[in-house]
Amino acid sequence: MNEVDKIIPLLQENISLNILLSILIILVLWLINKIVHSILEKKISDVKSNYKWKKTTSYISVFLGFILVGRIWFEGIQSLATFLGLLSAGLAIALKDVISNFAGWLFIMWRKPFLVGNRIQIGNHSGDVIDIRPFQFTILEIGNWVKADQSTGRMIHIPNNLIFTQPQCNYDYGFKYIWNEIPVLITFESDWAKAKEILKNAADKNALELTAEAEEQIKQAAKKFLIFYNKLTPKVYTSVEDSGVLLTIRYLTEIRKRRTTTELIWEEILREFARYDDINLAYPTYRRVEK
Repeated sequence: MNEVDKIIPLLQENISLNILLSILIILVLWLINKIVHSILEKKISDVKSNYKWKKTTSYISVFLGFILVGRIWFEGIQSLATFLGLLSAGLAIALKDVISNFAGWLFIMWRKPFLVGNRIQIGNHSGDVIDIRPFQFTILEIGNWVKADQSTGRMIHIPNNLIFTQPQCNYDYGFKYIWNEIPVLITFESDWAKAKEILKNAADKNALELTAEAEEQIKQAAKKFLIFYNKLTPKVYTSVEDSGVLLTIRYLTEIRKRRTTTELIWEEILREFARYDDINLAYPTYRRVEK
């Protein structure tokens, strides 16, 4: 008689009692967790603190559940080496995605490539992290059909194991600003030098105050990462396109204010351009020359 044949009758003897005790433990832990969450709702008004405490108590409940239920099912069984070896090998193959998702969660908790509240991109998906669980994390999507990194309103649930296979971009980690560019195309007949000065003034007016704080953040980030910029103040670049002279504003902005600053700068540009007859926005045109 092999090891498995010895173990099966032993398991069958108390299986009904074990199931009842397991269900009872799960229900008790679930009830305690609900009571604790209810108390937290009343005592903690801050949304982020409330969320963190709820997640912590939920993890503790799950951990205790595994320990208590595990003791019920394996108590009294002495020769489990062979059986558990075969069982674990089978489970590793059948549940490889579940295991890799859990390993991804452990990596997220340990290395913290992102936290709840961070804006990230993983693969083709971008958004704000709103939840992290043992098998998946959730982001509130930005971009897609909505321009300028604003929310679409959709939640995307992403398996944790993707952090091992997909590149991740964290908007908030290290340096909390992004570079934004606004292309402005004017006609060849326009006074491009005057237009360039208008664009520079508009960018300085709406973005220059960030420079001092950004410089301090770069100093702090440089202690951990190889991050450095020679120039943080807004700049306007000049190039030539088929339809006119392209003036491109490049400036620093806060991560979640890209669209707002773009709007403010464009409004300033339109007001200033309206004052001059020798500056005109360009658009694709065709010219026909008759001989």
